[in-house]
Amino acid sequence: MLFTALIFIFIGLLLKNGKMYNLIAGYNTMSVEEKAKYNIEAIATLFRNVMFFMASLITIGFALSKLLEEPSIGSISFWIALGIGIPYLLIRSNSKNLKSNG
Repeated sequence: MLFTALIFIFIGLLLKNGKMYNLIAGYNTMSVEEKAKYNIEAIATLFRNVMFFMASLITIGFALSKLLEEPSIGSISFWIALGIGIPYLLIRSNSKNLKSNG
């Protein structure tokens, strides 16, 4: 579980701080004109924040599962993190407010 949380943190840092926008599905296949239509900085910030949120939920669930000696809490927190994070990321990243004004 903690390895998954570390992967989410690493991906979030790569996208926002490393400016590795090509990790975002579909962005690397867009033409330069299409890429100019999107505010990629805002999209990268959104991705980073959602990845950190999912990593936090997974880490908290892992800690609770160890503290309470109930392994299912870790699994439940993992699936809750994915169940909330992925739909939120898909909906928000495709919203019109992340398009550039130009």
